[in-house]
Amino acid sequence: MEALTVILVDDHRLFREGLRMLLNQMPVISQVYEASNGAEFLQLLGKTNPGLVFMDINMPVMNGIEACRQAMAINPELKIIALSMFAEEDYYTSMINAGACGFMLKNSGIEDVEECLKSVVAGHNYFSPEILAGIVKNLSRKKKPSRVTELSDREEEVLYGICQGQSNQEIAVALNLSKRTVDKHRENLLLKTGSRNTAGLVMYAIRHGIAEV
Repeated sequence: MEALTVILVDDHRLFREGLRMLLNQMPVISQVYEASNGAEFLQLLGKTNPGLVFMDINMPVMNGIEACRQAMAINPELKIIALSMFAEEDYYTSMINAGACGFMLKNSGIEDVEECLKSVVAGHNYFSPEILAGIVKNLSRKKKPSRVTELSDREEEVLYGICQGQSNQEIAVALNLSKRTVDKHRENLLLKTGSRNTAGLVMYAIRHGIAEV
């Protein structure tokens, strides 16, 4: 893994310093910058080329959703991880649509941060397990996707089952299909959406209006 420049964006100085201490223990991190709100972050973005950004959602001056949206317009390849607590579930869809590639709990330990770094740098989406469980629990299906996708109606049905945390066997029973057929649909979904795991499929479903929190 190449050495990374990271930007921490959070209005709580104590939290930033704590996360910075964790990151500075990792050989893969070359530089850590800090910003206390979205506006400061955008100014900093013009002077640096971060490999990863940890972004709080609720901040004064400019919140994480707007900052994420503007940053992705500047650099569509930017990798932004939203820093979240369970109470912020209402913001998940907005952050995903703004371009965030994952969510991490604010009380995560160093092992979680390391896993997040590896996953995102490898091009995958990342959710703290507790956050993914919370999102899955609160997902509901839209009657009609808000955006055009390459998926068939059946694939969207299977995708929604996956987003609900159902196993392939449970999806097969619910849709009156064989498990083998569902297995194949899941393989196709991973290929069509460019996902590597359930987190990636959930992100795709929310981003394309197939499901919402």
